[in-house]
Amino acid sequence: MLAGLFLWRVPAYSWGVARKTKKTPPRKKKTVVPPPVRPVRRLVRWALRGLLAVVLALALWVGSYAVINPPTTFYILAEQRRLGELDRQWVSLDAIAPVMARSVVAAEDANFCDHWGFDMAAIRAAINEGGTRGASTLTQQVVKNAFLWHGRNWVRKALETLITPLVELTWSKRRIVEVYLNVAEFGEGIFGVEAAARRYFGVGPEALSPVQAARLAAILPSPKARSAVHPADYVRRRAARIMDGAATIRADGRAGCFED
Repeated sequence: MLAGLFLWRVPAYSWGVARKTKKTPPRKKKTVVPPPVRPVRRLVRWALRGLLAVVLALALWVGSYAVINPPTTFYILAEQRRLGELDRQWVSLDAIAPVMARSVVAAEDANFCDHWGFDMAAIRAAINEGGTRGASTLTQQVVKNAFLWHGRNWVRKALETLITPLVELTWSKRRIVEVYLNVAEFGEGIFGVEAAARRYFGVGPEALSPVQAARLAAILPSPKARSAVHPADYVRRRAARIMDGAATIRADGRAGCFED
């Protein structure tokens, strides 16, 4: 009995009996399959691509107008549909009396040559006065007229803020003034300084006098409610201030960025 217990406890290999071990076959490498792209991630990816395409197209559009004259604008198209016919003729800045360019700059943005699209001093002044005065620069007005639509809403303002630096980066100051004078509304169905000069004063834009140029600038930005030919007292006073301002920016050099 003791011998039996002893034999039961002694390992088998001590008796020369080898245990057979089963060889496990090598495991096959599993092919790692990437998880499927989630629909939300795919949507975000395409949205980013679409946004990039829009930004590139916008930059190309803005940059092209540095050398190509805008054929029309959203507002001009709307007025053409409403009125049926418009008076508009593009003219280069070389064919416009220099005093006309100085007059609109003096009226709308006297510091035009000193900023990069936004007049921070004017913005701070507008904020301090509770938003009762405008702070849009000439560049911002060109952006609104040439690329956007009229009206006050956050979408338009956001786009204006985005496009304004692009215009300043790709256009010359002289080009900004030229486009402004050719797309600005000067009356019912009258767009551009060439049409305004001939309609109101019977002269070409190159022959505008300081008084005539100041009166055209004075009716902006409400040309449908003001008259350059039969000016009210407000327009007369404003035109007189514009004449002084045009002479001032010429004398102190603030017109140098858009004059030869």
